Amino acid sequence: MGPLVHVVDDDEAIRDALAWLLKSRRLACRTWASGEAFLAAFDATLRGCVVLDVRLGGMSGPECFEQMLARGATLPVLFLTGHGDVPLAVQMLRRGAWHFVEKPCNDNELVDLVQEALAFDARNRADQGSRANIEARLASLTPREQEVMTRILEGKLNKQIADALDISMRTVEVHRARVFDKMGVRSAVELSQIVIPLRRPAP
Repeated sequence: MGPLVHVVDDDEAIRDALAWLLKSRRLACRTWASGEAFLAAFDATLRGCVVLDVRLGGMSGPECFEQMLARGATLPVLFLTGHGDVPLAVQMLRRGAWHFVEKPCNDNELVDLVQEALAFDARNRADQGSRANIEARLASLTPREQEVMTRILEGKLNKQIADALDISMRTVEVHRARVFDKMGVRSAVELSQIVIPLRRPAP
């Protein structure tokens, strides 16, 4: 099966609207009325991305995401969130989610993010996402770059990293750029997507 955009939302009108939007942009998708339904069909080999509502009846979006992580998922996950859910969505970013979009969302913004997530998933798989490949990249980091990377994954700002390591912000910026370059990523979100699954214990 080719890559799909999996839309998980308990509001039928929103599911239908998102499905129409995605299909109008020639993006294959499948909709799910609950996190439980999606997980029942989930397979770690699925390709594509997930658009996941934070507030679902029954299992919540974050709970569904945690279950995905526990099953070894590498699919990029975009959270749909109301204004009051932003802090929770930011927390999910630190856990490795791809992005979050506040509702009501701009159609073009959402489609752009979905396309970026699909491209990331394709790159990740083309690169084989192998543990050996990522471990080799990690091994190329200097001890200081490892320290900076750890704090980036914790969601720390440059100033916080500089204070913690007793170095200048400019030095942090240099180390951050080198970490991104060596790991082959463009952002902290992409970095977490490849490193966090690697650090998760095997089931």
